[in-house]
Amino acid sequence: MSAVAESAPANLIEMHGLKRVYELGPQQIYALSGVDLIIENGEYVAIMGPSGSGKSTLMNIIGCLDRPTDGKYLLDGTPVESMDDDELAAIRNKKIGFVFQTFNLLPRTTALQNVELPLIYAKIPRHERRDLAEEALAAVGLRERMNHQPNELSGGQRQRVAIARALVNRPSLLLADEPTGNLDSKTGREILDLFRELHNRGNSIIMVTHEDDVAHEAKRIIHIRDGKIV
Repeated sequence: MSAVAESAPANLIEMHGLKRVYELGPQQIYALSGVDLIIENGEYVAIMGPSGSGKSTLMNIIGCLDRPTDGKYLLDGTPVESMDDDELAAIRNKKIGFVFQTFNLLPRTTALQNVELPLIYAKIPRHERRDLAEEALAAVGLRERMNHQPNELSGGQRQRVAIARALVNRPSLLLADEPTGNLDSKTGREILDLFRELHNRGNSIIMVTHEDDVAHEAKRIIHIRDGKIV
């Protein structure tokens, strides 16, 4: 299941002079201090940085969960830095698939229903939703477990459901935040192998991690410190 459209621009992400400033009373805190970043379509990139480096802020802006204070951000050729909340929500649903450390699955629904959720928000008809969700679960090796609830699945299987949910809309970008953080080493290895397979199929992946060995699974590592790419 490739996330890259044939007509997609060469650059998936373009950031120019990106800043994010938080006001704390009279004090200004610069979480990002002029980030310039280009990520091409089809890349597999890891973002690393110590606590307080701006890593989470950068991830939130990449994922359209936050806006920059200043600068330019183009996602798949679309300028998003000045969008309002509704426009950001729409672009998140259409262009970004999220994978979180804590899986974020609905507990009393099946794997299939969890994967269908983004399609409901996208107003995809019910019969089409089921076909797309089944295809996404098959792509992560869970065709036989689609009617199981999260408490009937292992940690690795739950993360695979989360990855299927992230891919089901065929987004431009798979954005993963510490995707192996809650998994044992063997299961984490299986998830990283799946990421490699998804990248080989053409998916663009950005993975945020503080683990050096996990970051080296990516084809390029971006280091951030004190709000700047280093």
